[in-house]
Amino acid sequence: MNRIDTTFARCRAEKRKALVMFVEAGDPTLAISEDLMLAVAEAGADIIEVGVPFSDPMADGPAIQAASQRALESGTTLRGILAMVGRLRQRTEVPLILFSYYNVMLQYGVEALARDSVVAGIDAWLVVDVPPEERGELAPATAPHGIPLITLLAPTTPPERAQALLAQAAGFVYYITVTGVTGARDQLPENLAGDLERVRVNSPVPVVAGFGVSTPEMARTVAAHADGVVVGSALVKMMASAAQPADGIRTCAEFVRSLAAAMR
Repeated sequence: MNRIDTTFARCRAEKRKALVMFVEAGDPTLAISEDLMLAVAEAGADIIEVGVPFSDPMADGPAIQAASQRALESGTTLRGILAMVGRLRQRTEVPLILFSYYNVMLQYGVEALARDSVVAGIDAWLVVDVPPEERGELAPATAPHGIPLITLLAPTTPPERAQALLAQAAGFVYYITVTGVTGARDQLPENLAGDLERVRVNSPVPVVAGFGVSTPEMARTVAAHADGVVVGSALVKMMASAAQPADGIRTCAEFVRSLAAAMR
């Protein structure tokens, strides 16, 4: 089994749900992001989404948009991110998901990126702005290297389309809990539990839910109806508000521990 499958199997054996954390690579620098990701992994994150900064992150809200801008201003590049991942891979076996927009990947070269992702230790790609109808832009490059393309589902996805998307799902399915962009919310949709249960029944792979989860209590609620929970903007904001990077890393690690404890 690959690292993603192994992680979900371990979570099932331990009768708990997977905690997936998003970190914007290069915010404020790649060196600090590397330390943060390792601390997040050690604090209880089961999977880490490695955010690739982009100048027009249209699926992201203000927190991650600002983080992306800071990362770009610090000189972060996709090649630098892969080098960082390679260093992380020597220190942790936590699955690492490359979370990116297609433009950045296209500029790198999709086939070259697939090859270099495997060398670095990336476990899957999550490309937020490539619709399923355009998977042909990615799959011919990723398939030979065994890189899963994470499927995204939204509350607005019609049932027939959801069935078609689930049929080709690999790694895990990312269910977007709310319409709109990323960002911490104060509450979750009332119909979320039913929506998640319907997706899980029909999914051949684990289903994780994200967008808006900002507290341990919310993580516990979502975890009751999903195989994993994604937290991103809340961590990004926490790191950005710290007086010093070391303080931010400690605070973020404590936050991750509280999330992991709430989901057990």
